[in-house]
Order: sequence, then C-alpha cells, then structure tokens
Amino acid sequence: MLQNYFKIAWRNLTTQRSYTLLNILGLSVGMAGGLLIFLFVRYHLSTDRHHTKFDRIFRVVTDLHLDDGSVEYYPEAPLPMAQVLRTDFSQVEQAAFLIMNRELTVTYQKNGKPVRFLEHKGTAFVEPELFDILDYQWLHGNPKNALREPGSVVLTESWAKKYFGDADPMGRMLNLKPGIDAKVTGVLADPPKTTDTDIRFFISLSTLKAFSPDFNQADWSWLNSNYRLFVTLKDPQSVGSLEAAMPALTKKHLGSNFLQFHFQPLRESHFDVRRVMGGAIAIRPSLLWSLGLVGLFLVLTACINFVNLATAQALRRGKEVGIRKTLGSTRGQLVRQFLLETALIVLAATSLALLMAVLSLPVFNQWVNVSLSLQPNGSTLGFIALLVLVVILLAGGYPAAVLSGFSPWAALKGKLSAKSGGSYSVRQSLIVLQFVICQALIIGSLVVATQVRYIQNTDVGFRKDNVVVVTLPNPQKASRETFKNELLQYPDIKSISASHRPPSALIMNGGSFKFGDQAEWTDFPIRERLADADYLKTYGLQLVAGRNLSESDTIREYLINETLLRKLNIRDPQQVLGRKMQYYLSPVALPIVGVVKDFHLRSLRDEIAPCFIASYFKMYERIGVRISGQNPQQTVQRIQKVWEKIYPDAVFEYEFLDDQLAQFYETENLIFRLVNTFAGIAILICGLGLYGLVSLVVVQRTKEIGIRKVLGASVAGIVALLSKDFLKLVLIAMVIASPIAGYAMSQWLQDFAYKISLAWWMFALAGVLAVLVALVTVSFQSIKAALANPVKSLRAE
Repeated sequence: MLQNYFKIAWRNLTTQRSYTLLNILGLSVGMAGGLLIFLFVRYHLSTDRHHTKFDRIFRVVTDLHLDDGSVEYYPEAPLPMAQVLRTDFSQVEQAAFLIMNRELTVTYQKNGKPVRFLEHKGTAFVEPELFDILDYQWLHGNPKNALREPGSVVLTESWAKKYFGDADPMGRMLNLKPGIDAKVTGVLADPPKTTDTDIRFFISLSTLKAFSPDFNQADWSWLNSNYRLFVTLKDPQSVGSLEAAMPALTKKHLGSNFLQFHFQPLRESHFDVRRVMGGAIAIRPSLLWSLGLVGLFLVLTACINFVNLATAQALRRGKEVGIRKTLGSTRGQLVRQFLLETALIVLAATSLALLMAVLSLPVFNQWVNVSLSLQPNGSTLGFIALLVLVVILLAGGYPAAVLSGFSPWAALKGKLSAKSGGSYSVRQSLIVLQFVICQALIIGSLVVATQVRYIQNTDVGFRKDNVVVVTLPNPQKASRETFKNELLQYPDIKSISASHRPPSALIMNGGSFKFGDQAEWTDFPIRERLADADYLKTYGLQLVAGRNLSESDTIREYLINETLLRKLNIRDPQQVLGRKMQYYLSPVALPIVGVVKDFHLRSLRDEIAPCFIASYFKMYERIGVRISGQNPQQTVQRIQKVWEKIYPDAVFEYEFLDDQLAQFYETENLIFRLVNTFAGIAILICGLGLYGLVSLVVVQRTKEIGIRKVLGASVAGIVALLSKDFLKLVLIAMVIASPIAGYAMSQWLQDFAYKISLAWWMFALAGVLAVLVALVTVSFQSIKAALANPVKSLRAE
C-alpha cells in the first residue's frame, strides 16, 4: 500500500510540474529564512553558556545617579572592589577584575628582526582568579600561577601561532611597550565565538603598574568602561543579601551613594543594551523574540502558499477523488495519500532550503557580524525535524481534508462547486494575513532606513569628513611635535590636533568637578575632551563666546559646552567667562575662557552630556589630521611616510573619523539589513501566494471569462474584474498592519534621544508597494486568462 502511495504521489507531482516547483520554491524560501533566524537567535541565546558555573556567575555593574533624578548605566566596577568581595563577603566564592581591550603594540624577534602587531581588541589585564570563574581549556601552563607574576602573558592557540608559527610559544618573550617585556606562561584553546569576554591575549594585572605608573589601584572612584569585575556566588539566591550590603560599602569607600553597584547575572549581561560600550552590537531580547516571530511568519506564509496552490488544484483532481472513493478508498486513505504528496514536496523543499542557507551564510554572517554555521548538532537537527513535521501538518492538513471530503457522485458528474475547493473566506483571510506580515516588514524597513539616514545626515556639531585619525605610540611631546610639523609641510594637510579622543568617541571619560565657590563636588559628572589648541580648528568646533585655549602641556583653562552652561543655570555664555572650575585632574580651580557650540560626544541614542575641553598632553593618544580630500589615499601614504620616519618602531594604522563614527550604529545597520532581508523574502512569498489564489479563481471562473469575452468584454475589463477583489484584500491588510507596525517602530525609536517622527508617507508607501506586488502577480494570471480562446474555455468547463 505504501509503495502504491509513493507511485501515485510521484505521478501527480511530476504531471503538475509548475505546481510542484512553485510549492517547492515557496516552502524552501520560507524554511531557509526560518532556519537562518533560528541560527541567529540560538547564537545569541547561547552566549557564555559554555561556562560550567554559568548560573552562579555575576557581573558587577555601576549605576550613576544624577542630581536631576536620571540614571546612567555602566558595565564597570572599581579594581579594589575585587579583593574586598573575596575577603569580606561570605556569599562570594571568587572574584576577578580585568581591563578589556587595552591597545598594545606587540613586538617579537623573528630571525633577528622585530615583527610588530598593533592589537586593538582581544587583549586584557586580568587577575588569575578569572580562570576560577570562566572556563578555558588549558593546553600549556598552570592556571593557578601562570599570571601571578608581573610580565606574564597567556595566549590563545590561534594568537600563539600568529606570533610564533608552529614553534613552542612557552617561555618566549614579547615586548608590550618600550622597556616592558613579558614571557608566555600559558596557552589556551580558542574560546567559543559565543562569548562577550573574547580575550586572546591575557596579561597579568600586576604588569599594569609598569604601563600606567600614575594609576591608583586603591582608588574606588577610578572607573573606566573597559573595567570588568566578575564574581561567582556560592548560592545564586544570596545575591539579594549581597546587594543589600552595597550601599554601606559604597558609603565607606566613596563617601556618598551617587555611584551604586549591582550584581547582574551573566545570563542578562549580553542583552543589557544600556551598558554596551566600545561599539559592540546591542541585542535586546525583544529583538530576538521579534525575529523568532518573523521566522514563524515566514514559514506560515510559505504554508499559506501551499494551501492556496493545493486548493487551486482541488477541482482539477475532483474526478480522481471520485473514482478512488467509488473503488473503495476511505477518507483516511485519501488523507494519507495527500499528506504523503505534501511530505515529498516538503522534503524536497527542505533540501533546497538547506542549500540556500549554506550558500547565503557567508553573506548573512558578514551582514549581521556573527559566525553562524549549519553544523549537524542536536539542536539544529531537532529544529529541522520539527520544522519539517510542522510544515507537513500546516501545509498539507487543510488541503488533504478538503480533497478527501469531495462527494464521489458530484466529482464524477463534474458538479463540484467553487466552495468544494475549500472555503473562499478562509483563503481570503490567509492572503490578508500574508500581506499584513509583508506590509509590517516593509513599514519597519522604511522606518529603520529613514532613521539611519537621519543619523548619517544629522549635524553632529563638528566636521567629521576628511579627518584621518592615527593612534600615537607614545605621549612624548618632542616626537609628536616633530610629526605634526613635518606633516604640515604638505599642502594637502590643512590642520593637525593631538588629543585623547575625537569629539565623538565610543568610550566616555569624565568625573566630578567643582564650579565657582562651591565647596562640594557636583552631583553630576562632566565629560572630558583633552586636546591641544588646534582641536577646534581640526574638527570644526564652533565658539559661541570667549576665546580658544592657549597652548599648554597641562590643564590651565577650560572650554565648556552649551549643555554644561544650561546645567549650571546660566543663560548668557558671556556670564560664565572668567568663572573658575576645578576638575579632578587639576589640584586647583582654573578659569573658563570660552563656550563651544554643543556637539555629540557619542551616538544619537544619547543626550549631549556636559563637557569641557582642556589641554593635558600626558593623555594624548591620537592625532587627528584634516586633509583636503582631493586624493585621500595619496595623503595617507604621505602620513605613513612621515610616521615611519618619526616612529620607526611602531605599527602605522589609521582610520577615517566618519568610519569610526559609523561604528556607533552597528546595531541599527544590523536591524536594517535583517528587516530588509526578511521583508524581501516576505514579498516573494506573498507574490507566490497571490499567484496560487489567482490560479484558483481562474479555474473556478473559466466559463464566466469565456462567456464575457464572447459577449464583448475587453482584456482590460477582465483583468480589472479579476484584480479588484485581491486589491481589496491588500487594502484591508494595510489597515490592519499600519497600527501594529506603527506601535512596534515607535517603541524602537524610543531608544534614541534624537529621532525621526513616524510620517504618513511611510505607511502609504508600504501600501503602494504591496499593491504593486499584488497588481504584478494578479495581472500575470489575469491577462493570461483574458487572452485565452473563449471557445476552449467553454469546452474546458
């Protein structure tokens, strides 16, 4: 019997080739989209779950409470807190402090010649206790003592090979800075890609003193967004009592509670977009669940296509059903026969979907900045099996029930009515649902695109074009000035400024200050931009009052921004000139000599913060070079030539400022690419769905079309007749989709301090696009039916 089922199924599928290919294509596209979304969601949900103590690991984070009642959220904690937690709190099993992503120029000797690497990410100063908290596979070395001594480093296997090739790295020496050498004391297997602590170069924390002699490791107020503090608790339920003890600890070491420390479970860290620093992509749980819902809808719309195409074939297979029932086939046997046909189509579609997924993964990975792979592991195979089963039941169940329910008498006599092919209202509802999903995705794509364009075109308060940013290898003034003076000999180099950071930067620096005659430090922080006197000219910052800074090696005077002026309740910029301000980097109060127009210190998600500009050459880490822009690559080559002359032992790397600023919006670009991709898939599936429903209508109205043509109806009139009902469905879908998409996108826009407003044209354009998709799809079948010979149409009936 089973062999007979297969024989009949194969015959039916090969006879109706176009029907079969359309079903396979529609299902494969929907299933491939669902599979990619599954891989993406699983990737993020599995972040850091490979750690054995995952449920007991917490990250210490900081909330900064401002005087206006607002709160700023940071991922860091102070260094001395680690030892206090280890010794004074019985709830804590272990604590470890680390400093992430310290830029290093790593030098080693190869065949007697120095080879250099400039490392921006993947480096960290760590306490050895970190290996008691996070899981790493040790290939060489002892985790207990590998990083106990100053000048010790541990490498991952891939980075060890990068430096030393196939040679044994143990005991080899690396130069981390002039005068600072370190010995390789351990090698680790490369960690999984699903981790937020992607460290490849571990340096003992005790080495930090040689790097930063001025760094006070006992100062609780010294915080930086690269600092991390991880703890494991003996019992995760004890986190409440530990939290309750933090205010007293903060009061003891900081004197106030404007900084508040909290213990965040590791399972929440990856999704805490408030504390994302350094340009990392922020993934909200709501985004993952929304993507999961989109994946479900893609599969659902593909199944809807199958239902429509299958019911379009129902009347054509009426006599087959009538004969089989007359010969004794039961309804159950017919259901199994039709489900088997569906299963064969779904299996073929699954194979094609897997091929599509494999071929698209490299591009998809590049778009979404992850490393997804289609490995045959348990979760992937389980998802594919579940997907196949669900699609067979969803896509095949309703058509099987319809086909198997035909009356044998009516089928053999050709008396099947239009309703015999399934409820028309059901099919209408399915088309409306498809277009609701399609239009919602189109609206989302338009809103995200408009917001991204707004971000790119918004005046950030300075000139971001034609500025080359180069990281300095050391803060020595003599070499820096020589570098600047030699570059200024070229006419295509307009201005140069040395600074700690450009006007907008991924990482924020700042602290408390005193203003005027105040005896106490203010309750809100001020952000710093430490730079020389050419900072305003190079970056195009505008003075609104006073004068520019005078050249100085240390802080002698301040420029402040308009936001700080408002925070100090001063309306006239002239009134602040000459007033004094004391910042923690200076032991005395110094005058304010100018006010600059507000500029964005970070992305447009954040309000412009109070800020000052002052000179402090010890902190200068970067050179900003404004160029003419006539031949940027030639200018960069000139910069490199001078660099290699002045800094022969350093690696030359550069980045254009506008490229740096684009990193602020990696998350928005990710969402834009995802929404566009799946909106395109949804449009394709909707087109196939309409094709199926039009096919059904044409079959049902063949005689009517023939009669109308005999009576003189034009091709345009018949196309309009067949199209109007479908356009009504698209308009109904637009009415339903608009408020849903509008609410969802308004919630997404709440993340931005500076954002667009939802406009009517976004919804109208989405509707127009959907109508165009419907018209193109419907017109194809309608014109074909209208051009058919009416005599043949009447005979076919």
